[in-house]
Amino acid sequence: MPDLVQVAVDCEKFGAEGITIHPRPDQRHARYSDVQDLRKVVQTELNIEGYPTDKFIDVVIKSKPDQVTLVPDEPGALTSDHGWDTVKKKEFLTDIVKKLRSHGIRTSLFIDPDPKWVEGAALIGADRVELYTGPYAYHYKSDPAAAIKSFHLTSLTARSLGIGLNAGHDLNLDNLYYFQSVIVDLLEVSIGHAMICDALYMGLEKTIHAYLEKLKK
Repeated sequence: MPDLVQVAVDCEKFGAEGITIHPRPDQRHARYSDVQDLRKVVQTELNIEGYPTDKFIDVVIKSKPDQVTLVPDEPGALTSDHGWDTVKKKEFLTDIVKKLRSHGIRTSLFIDPDPKWVEGAALIGADRVELYTGPYAYHYKSDPAAAIKSFHLTSLTARSLGIGLNAGHDLNLDNLYYFQSVIVDLLEVSIGHAMICDALYMGLEKTIHAYLEKLKK
């Protein structure tokens, strides 16, 4: 409880434009079997996040999601709290991205807000990058302009290189509007924890509508 598949169906019914699932190697939050169950019902976009173990890649290829987001949370990591070094990991990621794209799967790399990591992602062949927004959320209340500066510069680099731009981690109803109003060409945000916290008070449908309202430009 709750029924994962039913929640995904309801989120889409309430206006969500995509569903993200992150099955970690120990499957403590989501199981690989959940991916197959969601693939059967998701009508918008299915995004699978995870560290590219052989098992993860096998599950992704079999389910053929609209997007896979590769994150550097190796087995044993508590959470995704940093992005890829797309320079040092170029060879490793290039082979994986090439394999995923050969199956028609859009590929995004989770990165910290620095233009050099976007440049590295472009050389790897990624379709998009997802900006790790934890640092932005942490500094937002004290100095929003300073908190978003590196993210804005990174978004400009992504535009110049033709790389799509996603974002996620610690975004909420307080900091989301400012973020999307400054960041260039933002295509997607993944929000989980904050949305569920808000839904405890507002209900799931009203919460999804509230987030969509913040994303209007």
